[in-house]
Amino acid sequence: MGELKPYLAMFLIQLIYSGLTLFSKAAFNEGINVHVFVFYRQLTGAVILVPLALILERYIAVPFSFIIFCKIFMFSFFGLTLTLNMQAVGLVYTSATLAAAFNNTLPASTFFFAVLLRMERVNIRTISGITKIGSVLLCMVGVATLAFYKGPQLGTVHHRLSGSHNHNSQQHEDHFSSRTRWILGSFLLFLAMIMWSFWLIIQAQFLKSYPSKLMFTSVQCLSSSIQSFGVAIAFERDIQQWKLGWNIELLAVVYCGTLVTAVAYYMQAWVIEKKGPVFIAIWNPLSFVIATTGSILLLGEPLHLGSVLGGILLVSSLYSVLWAKSKEGMTHQNSLPFQTHTETTQAV
Repeated sequence: MGELKPYLAMFLIQLIYSGLTLFSKAAFNEGINVHVFVFYRQLTGAVILVPLALILERYIAVPFSFIIFCKIFMFSFFGLTLTLNMQAVGLVYTSATLAAAFNNTLPASTFFFAVLLRMERVNIRTISGITKIGSVLLCMVGVATLAFYKGPQLGTVHHRLSGSHNHNSQQHEDHFSSRTRWILGSFLLFLAMIMWSFWLIIQAQFLKSYPSKLMFTSVQCLSSSIQSFGVAIAFERDIQQWKLGWNIELLAVVYCGTLVTAVAYYMQAWVIEKKGPVFIAIWNPLSFVIATTGSILLLGEPLHLGSVLGGILLVSSLYSVLWAKSKEGMTHQNSLPFQTHTETTQAV
């Protein structure tokens, strides 16, 4: 039974991440302001994480100076506040299926930045090196397919989670055509993944000097909630838009703040410790499948051929990177007289 726990945990994690996309999209369909939603989500996460950090790492956490706090504050602004707000707007302009598909660009984009910063090496004379470069190109083709090619509609079902109208979509309908909104939303989703990838890279470097991960994460979440409040108040001054009733909007906020920020991140950290980061990445396409099925059955979103083709290209890009990494790992281990292997991982 112990061997099955990581697999069960990863299934639950991907299920939670799929719910994140579906519940967020349903809340936006009901009319909640995207920036207000991000603020409530980050505030809920901070309310949970800060007490946990004070309890669990009160005496063992590395104290940080004002300079370190400023760095964490900036990390949270670019890696959380801007990224989550762009993802939210992109989700409004597109679909839950597309948002879930773009999550599969994360390994390729992270690898791209790692190469630029010389944290990753590419040997174009090896099969694994050529595969890595090909995976980045395949990722770009997949992104272009999702953004610029919708294709024929494959099917739709009457929705059950969302309301009968899409307030946010109607709000922007006068300013953007459907195609323009789709392209803009795709660009925002892709840009959010790029910023998330870069954030992971610089965060990994920072945690070498500040290893208290729970305290670091809680301070980031608290900082992001403060920043998100400033963004939300700048875009939405109507007090009515800040009120949450007993509906899908409140459910989405609580879901994202508790299950995603607290439960999923903790479970992910545990799985990484047991199986390593590659094991986590292998399961990424599952959330795309679940979110796509849920968006059709629960939200009534039409499935287009372009989304299917683009999703297949992104999943292929993901597994190409994983295969190349595993190939290099096997080669490196075979070249060592004694196998020594340590992994430093983190959960955000």
